[in-house]
Amino acid sequence: MIITMKKIISVVLLSIFLLSASFINDGGWEKLLDKDLSKWRIYQSFRHKDDYHGKAPVNEKGELIQPIGYDKNEAGLVSVTMVNNEPVVRISGETYGCMFTKQEFQNYHLKLMVKFGDKKWTPRLNEPKDSGLLYHSQGELGVDYWRSWMQAEEFQIMEGGFGDYWCVAAVGAHIKMHDPAARKDMAVYDPKGIDTQMGVGGHRSGFVQHSHDYEKPGDWNSVELICYGDKSLQIINGHVVMALTQLVYKDGDIIKPLVKGKIQLQSEAAEVFYKDVQIKSINGIPSEYASYFE
Repeated sequence: MIITMKKIISVVLLSIFLLSASFINDGGWEKLLDKDLSKWRIYQSFRHKDDYHGKAPVNEKGELIQPIGYDKNEAGLVSVTMVNNEPVVRISGETYGCMFTKQEFQNYHLKLMVKFGDKKWTPRLNEPKDSGLLYHSQGELGVDYWRSWMQAEEFQIMEGGFGDYWCVAAVGAHIKMHDPAARKDMAVYDPKGIDTQMGVGGHRSGFVQHSHDYEKPGDWNSVELICYGDKSLQIINGHVVMALTQLVYKDGDIIKPLVKGKIQLQSEAAEVFYKDVQIKSINGIPSEYASYFE
């Protein structure tokens, strides 16, 4: 009996080790995807219509429509296909919402691959295909204009806009730009520009265009996000396109540093695929990127 119990314990310990090892790569990289999406949850809000202007949707009787909610995956919004023994996630985009990590992360380097599919949905049938990597996500879902996401900093993933920045709900940051007085759609990140406060506490709304367009249309694109302290770097196909400092969020009436949170991958009226989502802890901004914060 003692030998049998020892064997059982050994098998259990080996299984735990192998399971852990399956998520950890060389160099400390942790895989965030598996075929069961065990590290993620799903949130779906609404099938928004063309006439949406930020107001809560109502039915024909004027009664509030409730969001689909947490962990429903209605109409297969999120699905996984194994390709060469690796999971590839498809987000259909049919309803607004996201998949989001169960865990919060702080001081990390995140990388993933992304490409768009062929399908688009109302209300963006005549707009570029859109998704987004939302980081340092805090609080409940559905607090933004589209009633679909947590407040967060957004690393835009959109045709023609890979690496743009958006404030999602009550967040903000400092970003360098050539002309802080430019109109909203002309704010462009410039690493040698003027430090400008965006979003919460700032004098500008929360949008800044990437410095250059390094997207590979129709192909897989490499996306990297480096976060340390209250700083972040947004990188497309090996090129830095946005650097942020003094990340903040509003907690009641108090503005606080924003240094950690969950990760959201948006569903925003376009079919999109994600794979090779990996993360590792870091002890500082890598030296090759230090000049972006001088």
